[in-house]
Parts: sequence; structure tokens; C-alpha cells
Amino acid sequence: MDDARLIEPVGLLFGPDARDAVRAGLAHGLAGGPAAFTLARLIGDGAARLVAAGDIPPGWLTALERVTAPLPSAGLPDGSLVMGILNATPDSFSDGGRHEAAADAVRAGMEMVADGAALLDIGGESTRPGAAVVTPGQEWARVAPVLAGLRAEIDRTRIDGADIALSVDTRNAATMSAALALGATVINDVSALAHDPDALAVVADAACPVVLMHMRGTPQTMARLAHYDDVAVDVTRELAARVAGAVAAGIDRRRIIVDPGIGFAKNAAQNAELLSRLPILANLGCRVLLGTSRKRTLGEWSGVARAADRDPGTLVSSLPGLALGNTILRVHNVPAMVQAVRVWQGAWRCDNWDRGERQGRPGMTQG
Repeated sequence: MDDARLIEPVGLLFGPDARDAVRAGLAHGLAGGPAAFTLARLIGDGAARLVAAGDIPPGWLTALERVTAPLPSAGLPDGSLVMGILNATPDSFSDGGRHEAAADAVRAGMEMVADGAALLDIGGESTRPGAAVVTPGQEWARVAPVLAGLRAEIDRTRIDGADIALSVDTRNAATMSAALALGATVINDVSALAHDPDALAVVADAACPVVLMHMRGTPQTMARLAHYDDVAVDVTRELAARVAGAVAAGIDRRRIIVDPGIGFAKNAAQNAELLSRLPILANLGCRVLLGTSRKRTLGEWSGVARAADRDPGTLVSSLPGLALGNTILRVHNVPAMVQAVRVWQGAWRCDNWDRGERQGRPGMTQG
């Protein structure tokens, strides 16, 4: 994509109000719905300026088409999905050691599936700030028995006939390759395939869904790199560069998922700014994964020191992601998040807007 011009959707409406505003020519559908935007911040030719949705100049139609087009499914089920976090590590910030035994991890993962998780994300290396580096061999020794056990259990039980996606959270190409061979279906890389020079080829050859997360540096150095001119714009453009690199390496853009990397190379104020401006990510044309679960920044905002006590904050900070429609919410507490999503959808009556109307007509009210 050409990221010289970005449209940041502002002034969101939901449900029937969004539908009616689009029909009246007062709004455009955001990424195919369920939200619509009544205002747009135009970024890229001088100082950013805010205009009414109906006053977006003709020269911005290409950017407008990007932010109104439905986001691709990335090879996963459509709609908002909950991803359960399953850390097979001794040192993860919230649940380190809880699932260190493979049998415990498999049991916990199947409980998440029963509670409504559509994906499970298995990690064998902690990427919390300052975490110790592990070798790919150590990582795989932790991940392999959990992945094999979950694959066997899911294939055996097929809960409600659903095919649960198994994701492996790794920066290492060797782990990616082995995991895909053992039954993983998604790769989730906090380095956006930049850490290991062989990772791009592994994912391209597998033709699997892949999550590219925004991060600067490494978990050991990222805290020193949290300097931005405009965090929402900079994150969007830096992710655009990683997406372009993945596509150039042969990865199908329709299978790419982007993650803004809340808490990675960002301080609390920057995290807040990014969360409040998530619709700008629609410029990337990729499905979005949002992971705020129990992170330190929630503790800074709430005064809650213990990570495991931050689930209420997780729910509040995750729900803004639903404006983008097909968002994947990555959490530790699956049943709470599933309930919150259902309540949000019911309260906003987001199922009462026919999908055919959500995109709107990008050129319908241009001046």
C-alpha cells in the first residue's frame, strides 16, 4: 500500500445508527462494519486536518477505499474471535510456570476451547520486557508436547464441530517449521518476521495465516526505543513496511494479520493514544489482532499491581478493537472475554446491520 496518505476514521457510530448514517450519506462504513465513521483525519499532505466524512476530497478516494473495504479473514472464521493465551514457560509475566507441565497446558487449552476460544496461542519463550533469551531448541522442547497434545485432543473431540486454530507464538524459523509440521495452523511473531532471516520463507512456503506485531528492537531493548512523532501514525506506517516485506517474500497479503503491539516499545501514554486511535489500522487492509491482556500498562492506569487481577482492565481495553469488525482478541481469561464480546455486540445491536451495506459507497458524497 501507499502509506503517504492515511485516513484516520473518527466519530464512530455503531449498529443501526451506523447503518442509517451511511444510508443518509453522513458516514462511511469502517472496514466493512459494524462501525461507521462520520469524520476523517487526513494525514499525509502537510498538517493533518479533520473533515466531515462527506467532505473527503476526490484525491483521497484510494485511501478511502482502503479504510472502508471489509478486512480479509486471513484464512480464519469471520467475525470477532477470542484467542486464548497458553504460555508453556516458567517466566511469563502473568502465568509463568502455571502450564510448564505439558499435561496441565493441554488441559487448560481444552478448557479455553470449551469456554469459546476460536484460537489457542502457544508460547515457549517469554517476550515480556527484559525477559531472558532462550534457544530455539529450548523453546521447541516446551512447545512440542503441548502442541501435539492439543492437536490430538482437538482432532478427537471436535467440540461443536469447530476446527480450533492452533497458533505458535515464536520468533524462530526452526520452531515455526516444526510447529507447522506438527499441526499448528497460525504463526504469531512479535518481531513481524524480522528476527530470523529464514522466517519469511517458512511462512511463505506454508501459506498459513501469520500475525505481524509491531515492536522496535527486542524484548531486552524495546523500552529504550519508545520515541514517536505520532505513535498511531508511526505504528501504522512501520507495520505497513513489514506487511510490504512479507508480501515481497511471497506471503499472501490476505493471510496477514497485524498487531499494534500494545506494551511493546511503548509507554503507558503511548499505549493509551494507540488504543484510542485503533481505526487508523484499517489503512493496512489486514485483519487485526489486539493483545492487552493483563499488561503492565493496565496496572499503571488502574493501580492494580498483580497481573492476574487485571482481567477487568483487559476487557475494557480490548473492546475498542471490535470497531474493526474481524478483530482477534488475545487474552488469558477466555470466558470473561467471550461474554464481554457477546454483551458488546448485543448492546450495540451490531447484528442488525446487513453486511452488504456496511462498506458504503466510497465515492458517494465526495466534494
